[in-house]
Amino acid sequence: MRAYNPDLTPPWKRSAPVPEVPAEPDLVVEEVSTGFCGAVIRCEAGTVTLEDRFGKHRVYPMDPRGFLLEGRVVTLVRPSAAAPGRPARTASGSIAVPGARARVARAGRIYVEGRHDAELVEKVWGDDLRIEGVVVEYLEGVDDLPAIVADFAPGPDARLGVLVDHLVPGSKESRLAARVTGEHVLVVGHPYVDVWEAVKPSSLGIESWPRIPHGQDWKTGVCRALGWPENTGAAWQHILSRVTSYKDLEPELLGRVEELIDFVTAP
Repeated sequence: MRAYNPDLTPPWKRSAPVPEVPAEPDLVVEEVSTGFCGAVIRCEAGTVTLEDRFGKHRVYPMDPRGFLLEGRVVTLVRPSAAAPGRPARTASGSIAVPGARARVARAGRIYVEGRHDAELVEKVWGDDLRIEGVVVEYLEGVDDLPAIVADFAPGPDARLGVLVDHLVPGSKESRLAARVTGEHVLVVGHPYVDVWEAVKPSSLGIESWPRIPHGQDWKTGVCRALGWPENTGAAWQHILSRVTSYKDLEPELLGRVEELIDFVTAP
């Protein structure tokens, strides 16, 4: 006797199977119906909770074909209770590539004003930058920027990105940025007086960053207001130690650094 498939749906109308992916913590996916994109922070009772880069949470059912992972439709499933392996994401939220070698350095560069700023960029984006072959250099002061750009001689294959402190309209920093910005040079900045403020207060266990009167050294004033020893170097090391991923940083800094990386690595 001839065997028949009980599914009478024509082959061209059948939905292609999609991969099942465990909803592991920090996995970044997009919910197909709403477009909400976030990292998995919890999975329970047939639902998954996502957190976006701004800290907003949303709960979704783990329906078949309900999510996009790197542009591909997937079905999220509850992860097994096996011991956790190495993190699937870098500190910046990108896909981790275990064992990957650093790429040969590009001609393009990113300059970061301020030693603390450069250390923060390295801690959160260092893995991504090494894989992309992007070198980050320390910019001591924005006054040196025109000379650095002239000496660097940016071009189509050697783009230059610059991150500066407190880039607000009408400031000295904004005027210098306008002088050097061009097709192959991008200067961006965060609105904070100092990069310390780009770390979320909640990550440090404080309610908010204190307001320091004009005329006072901002970092020393912060240490006094928070009851910390007036050692700004030690204070920064404490702050930096509390940053473990992009979730500990404010969106105003996250967006600017990602913009620079995209600019420098663009084909």
